[in-house]
Amino acid sequence: MTTPMNIRAALVTGGSGGIGRAVAERLAKDGIAVGVHYAGNKASAFDAVAAIAAAGGRAIAVGGDVAEPGDMTAAFEAVEAEFGGIDVVVNTAGIMLLSPIAALNLDDLDRMYRTNIRGTFVVSQLAAQRVRSGGAIVNFSTSITRTQFPTYGAYAASKGAVEAMTMVLARELRGKEITVNTVAPGPTATPLFLQGKSDADVERLARAAPLERLGTPEDIAEAVAFLAGPGRWINGQVLFANGGMA
Repeated sequence: MTTPMNIRAALVTGGSGGIGRAVAERLAKDGIAVGVHYAGNKASAFDAVAAIAAAGGRAIAVGGDVAEPGDMTAAFEAVEAEFGGIDVVVNTAGIMLLSPIAALNLDDLDRMYRTNIRGTFVVSQLAAQRVRSGGAIVNFSTSITRTQFPTYGAYAASKGAVEAMTMVLARELRGKEITVNTVAPGPTATPLFLQGKSDADVERLARAAPLERLGTPEDIAEAVAFLAGPGRWINGQVLFANGGMA
């Protein structure tokens, strides 16, 4: 396949659904070719690729475990082979297992940290080595690191680690013209977020923000598109995309 040499390309981990898919589709609207990454849901990834193509964009699906360097090296290489390089890496892949700290199963802790911390580290490490000058790396945290809701302790701790590595990596890439930031969504209307919550719980969380609604995946994707595109003077920061929650 012939690829224009000036095309920008992105890899979006967890791009097969939820916020990740919204990010992939939003970047494609800006003319960025996208590698839509999936871990287990191959069909959803190919559906996202088809939707991007139907809207006039370019995309491929790439699979793998974000915590496995071999898998993710192959994913990076697939995007580079298809589009000529990588300019944007967005780490939306993550899992959330909730429990009071006193009762948390440590196997769940290890599982969550493997994806959220090790996975982000593996992908960020490869991104630091391979993203072209002028590019952007966008990691994902959560507004729970500020709101401190009960049962979210281990999850918030994993995302606090993501924020810390983001700050350090931004400074380690001095002189390479690559920005590194974190987006920290508030309550966002995805199937994962809504699962297991009563209507009253959803309404309470929706009213927590001054805008009095849940965020949408598209709201979060706009923040990512800004950091991946015109937001070149924002670097080493955590952007709380949460409608004004404390």
